[in-house]
Amino acid sequence: MIHIIVAIGNQGEIGYKNQLLCHLPADLKHFKELTTGHTILMGRKTWDSLPKKPLPNRRNLVISRNKDLQLEGAEVFASPEEALKNIGIGEEVFIIGGEQIYQLFVNKADKIHLTHILADFEADAFFPKINPEEWYLCEEVPFEKDEKNPYNFIFQTFIRKQK
Repeated sequence: MIHIIVAIGNQGEIGYKNQLLCHLPADLKHFKELTTGHTILMGRKTWDSLPKKPLPNRRNLVISRNKDLQLEGAEVFASPEEALKNIGIGEEVFIIGGEQIYQLFVNKADKIHLTHILADFEADAFFPKINPEEWYLCEEVPFEKDEKNPYNFIFQTFIRKQK
Protein backbone atom coordinates (compact mmCIF):
# COMPACT_ATOMS: atom_id res chain seq x y z
CA MET A 1 0.00 0.00 0.00
CA ILE A 2 1.27 3.46 -0.91
CA HIS A 3 0.55 6.21 1.60
CA ILE A 4 1.26 9.90 1.22
CA ILE A 5 1.92 11.84 4.39
CA VAL A 6 2.02 15.63 4.21
CA ALA A 7 1.34 18.84 6.15
CA ILE A 8 -0.10 21.73 4.15
CA GLY A 9 -1.19 25.30 4.75
CA ASN A 10 -4.45 26.82 3.52
CA GLN A 11 -3.10 27.30 -0.03
CA GLY A 12 -1.60 23.81 -0.34
CA GLU A 13 1.83 25.08 0.63
CA ILE A 14 4.26 22.49 2.05
CA GLY A 15 7.57 24.25 2.47
CA TYR A 16 9.86 27.20 1.98
CA LYS A 17 13.58 27.09 1.17
CA ASN A 18 13.62 23.31 1.79
CA GLN A 19 12.16 23.65 5.29
CA LEU A 20 8.80 22.73 6.81
CA LEU A 21 6.21 25.50 7.10
CA CYS A 22 6.35 25.55 10.90
CA HIS A 23 7.15 23.47 13.96
CA LEU A 24 4.13 21.46 15.15
CA PRO A 25 5.22 18.86 17.72
CA ALA A 26 1.81 17.11 17.57
CA ASP A 27 2.18 16.67 13.80
CA LEU A 28 5.75 15.39 14.14
CA LYS A 29 4.52 12.85 16.72
CA HIS A 30 1.70 11.81 14.36
CA PHE A 31 4.24 11.41 11.51
CA LYS A 32 6.49 9.26 13.68
CA GLU A 33 3.61 7.07 14.89
CA LEU A 34 2.42 6.42 11.34
CA THR A 35 5.79 5.83 9.67
CA THR A 36 7.85 3.98 12.31
CA GLY A 37 8.43 0.39 11.29
CA HIS A 38 7.60 1.11 7.65
CA THR A 39 9.35 2.28 4.50
CA ILE A 40 9.59 6.00 3.77
CA LEU A 41 10.32 7.34 0.31
CA MET A 42 11.50 10.86 -0.42
CA GLY A 43 13.35 13.04 -2.87
CA ARG A 44 16.98 13.98 -2.32
CA LYS A 45 16.11 17.54 -1.23
CA THR A 46 13.80 16.17 1.46
CA TRP A 47 16.63 13.86 2.59
CA ASP A 48 18.92 16.91 2.77
CA SER A 49 16.37 18.74 4.94
CA LEU A 50 16.09 15.98 7.56
CA PRO A 51 17.59 17.00 10.90
CA LYS A 52 18.57 13.37 11.58
CA LYS A 53 19.56 10.99 8.80
CA PRO A 54 18.40 8.34 8.26
CA LEU A 55 15.06 8.55 10.07
CA PRO A 56 15.36 5.77 12.67
CA ASN A 57 13.34 2.55 12.69
CA ARG A 58 12.29 3.04 9.07
CA ARG A 59 13.62 1.87 5.72
CA ASN A 60 14.74 5.11 4.02
CA LEU A 61 14.43 5.29 0.22
CA VAL A 62 15.58 8.32 -1.77
CA ILE A 63 14.91 9.17 -5.41
CA SER A 64 17.65 11.17 -7.12
CA ARG A 65 18.61 11.94 -10.72
CA ASN A 66 22.25 11.56 -9.62
CA LYS A 67 22.91 7.89 -10.44
CA ASP A 68 26.20 7.95 -8.47
CA LEU A 69 24.67 9.34 -5.26
CA GLN A 70 25.29 7.26 -2.17
CA LEU A 71 23.69 8.17 1.14
CA GLU A 72 24.59 6.46 4.39
CA GLY A 73 21.54 4.71 5.78
CA ALA A 74 19.41 5.12 2.64
CA GLU A 75 18.78 3.23 -0.57
CA VAL A 76 19.00 5.50 -3.61
CA PHE A 77 16.95 4.97 -6.80
CA ALA A 78 16.95 6.82 -10.11
CA SER A 79 13.18 6.72 -10.64
CA PRO A 80 9.85 6.12 -8.88
CA GLU A 81 9.45 2.91 -10.89
CA GLU A 82 12.84 1.59 -9.76
CA ALA A 83 12.02 2.41 -6.14
CA LEU A 84 8.61 0.70 -6.35
CA LYS A 85 10.20 -2.45 -7.84
CA ASN A 86 12.20 -2.72 -4.61
CA ILE A 87 9.14 -2.59 -2.34
CA GLY A 88 8.08 -6.02 -1.09
CA ILE A 89 4.58 -7.45 -1.47
CA GLY A 90 2.47 -6.14 1.41
CA GLU A 91 5.13 -3.59 2.39
CA GLU A 92 3.65 -0.22 3.31
CA VAL A 93 5.50 2.78 1.94
CA PHE A 94 4.98 6.37 3.04
CA ILE A 95 5.79 9.11 0.52
CA ILE A 96 7.16 12.01 2.59
CA GLY A 97 7.99 14.62 -0.06
CA GLY A 98 8.90 16.96 -1.50
CA GLU A 99 6.78 18.66 -4.13
CA GLN A 100 8.08 16.76 -7.18
CA ILE A 101 7.86 13.40 -5.41
CA TYR A 102 4.29 14.11 -4.29
CA GLN A 103 3.39 14.98 -7.91
CA LEU A 104 4.91 11.70 -9.12
CA PHE A 105 3.07 9.57 -6.55
CA VAL A 106 -0.31 11.24 -5.98
CA ASN A 107 -1.86 9.14 -8.77
CA LYS A 108 -0.24 5.93 -7.46
CA ALA A 109 -1.20 6.38 -3.80
CA ASP A 110 -3.93 4.48 -1.97
CA LYS A 111 -4.19 6.76 1.07
CA ILE A 112 -3.29 10.35 2.01
CA HIS A 113 -2.58 11.35 5.62
CA LEU A 114 -2.87 15.13 5.47
CA THR A 115 -2.32 17.63 8.24
CA HIS A 116 -4.17 20.80 7.24
CA ILE A 117 -2.60 23.68 9.15
CA LEU A 118 -5.22 26.42 9.35
CA ALA A 119 -2.92 29.28 8.34
CA ASP A 120 -1.26 30.85 5.31
CA PHE A 121 2.51 30.60 4.88
CA GLU A 122 5.18 31.96 2.58
CA ALA A 123 6.10 28.98 0.40
CA ASP A 124 7.93 27.85 -2.69
CA ALA A 125 6.69 24.23 -2.65
CA PHE A 126 3.09 23.05 -2.90
CA PHE A 127 1.07 19.83 -2.68
CA PRO A 128 -1.06 18.86 -5.71
CA LYS A 129 -4.79 19.56 -5.41
CA ILE A 130 -6.80 16.62 -4.11
CA ASN A 131 -9.52 15.77 -6.61
CA PRO A 132 -12.74 15.04 -4.65
CA GLU A 133 -13.86 12.74 -7.47
CA GLU A 134 -10.84 10.50 -6.79
CA TRP A 135 -10.55 10.73 -2.99
CA TYR A 136 -12.91 10.07 -0.09
CA LEU A 137 -12.33 11.91 3.20
CA CYS A 138 -12.79 9.13 5.76
CA GLU A 139 -11.46 10.74 8.96
CA GLU A 140 -11.01 14.22 10.36
CA VAL A 141 -9.54 15.04 13.78
CA PRO A 142 -9.26 18.75 14.69
CA PHE A 143 -6.63 20.11 17.10
CA GLU A 144 -6.62 23.47 18.83
CA LYS A 145 -3.38 25.39 19.12
CA ASP A 146 -1.68 25.19 22.49
CA GLU A 147 1.58 26.20 24.18
CA LYS A 148 3.60 23.79 21.99
CA ASN A 149 1.61 23.93 18.74
CA PRO A 150 1.17 27.52 17.50
CA TYR A 151 -1.58 26.83 14.92
CA ASN A 152 -4.96 25.13 14.77
CA PHE A 153 -4.83 22.12 12.46
CA ILE A 154 -6.80 19.08 11.31
CA PHE A 155 -5.54 15.55 10.73
CA GLN A 156 -7.37 14.26 7.66
CA THR A 157 -7.27 10.82 6.08
CA PHE A 158 -8.27 10.33 2.46
CA ILE A 159 -8.77 6.97 0.73
CA ARG A 160 -8.74 6.61 -3.04
CA LYS A 161 -12.21 5.90 -4.40
CA GLN A 162 -12.69 2.63 -6.29
CA LYS A 163 -12.98 3.09 -10.03
